[in-house]
Amino acid sequence: MGKRKLIITHNVHDQQIKAVHRLAPDWELIAGRDPSIWESHLNDAEIIVGWKKEMAEMFDSTPKLRWLQSWSAGVNSMPLDKMKSHGIKLTSANGVHAYPISETIFALMLGLTRKIHTYVRNQTTKSWNPSGLNLEIHGKTIGIIGVGAIGKETAKIAKAFGMTVLGIRHSGKQEEFVDKMFSSQQLNEVLPQCDYVVVTLPLTEDTYHLFGGKQFELMKESAFFINIGRGPIVDEHALIAALKVNQIAGAGLDVFEKEPLNEHNPLWEMENVIITPHTAGATEHYAKRVIEDIFIPNLKHYLEGKTPKINLVDYQKGY
Repeated sequence: MGKRKLIITHNVHDQQIKAVHRLAPDWELIAGRDPSIWESHLNDAEIIVGWKKEMAEMFDSTPKLRWLQSWSAGVNSMPLDKMKSHGIKLTSANGVHAYPISETIFALMLGLTRKIHTYVRNQTTKSWNPSGLNLEIHGKTIGIIGVGAIGKETAKIAKAFGMTVLGIRHSGKQEEFVDKMFSSQQLNEVLPQCDYVVVTLPLTEDTYHLFGGKQFELMKESAFFINIGRGPIVDEHALIAALKVNQIAGAGLDVFEKEPLNEHNPLWEMENVIITPHTAGATEHYAKRVIEDIFIPNLKHYLEGKTPKINLVDYQKGY
């Protein structure tokens, strides 16, 4: 009988490789970003760290795979129904992004509020123009739509600016640093109260196009909209329409309905929009956090015959 196989589809530091080896010394460990390293081992792997689109075909047969650790927080691009039918445990990288994405959220909020994006444009033309700067972030109200790991860290930072923090989560359960929590059914009640609306939700059947024309109509004309969740949570045509008529003051967007964003998309040209190319979660510590904070603790449980418990995805909910 051959060795049990574990594949890591990313380049990780030798320190993390050694840590995995110490836990599973009798396993065959295949690691590396290049598909040629691991492709031939897919159907024999019991554990895979890092979903790749090349893996989809293996679910048409009966893979030996028992557990997949996603490299991303979102799992909506995976064949969840097939994975469920094969009895595969799926864990996400939720929580890894809390620091870098919360930093990006505030970079976008501060950039829009203090017109940094406008001044960068002015700099390219050597234009000494105040550009109507008059807003500040202190004392304003932020609505965090989806208070998970990212939302919690965002709320914590918001309190340093003396902001009032309103939160939305499915359960409505209270959270530290959130002044008032609402359930997902109360979204339209929250929006008119916010100076900043920050979307940190996963993409599910329930969140698809959660933000449409009605939601932007409910927001203040002075409010800024930030989306670092998933693009299809927002009806992009409705967002563009709202921005064109100044129904809202501006938007900071890291995710889009179709990526890469088409070069003809009007969002590129809008002066009240800041665009980042789905990089909000990028960080020098990403691999370390996935392996050391999530995968290794889960691997200990798995090797003891237990179900991995950190970020175990509920197939019914889709996250």
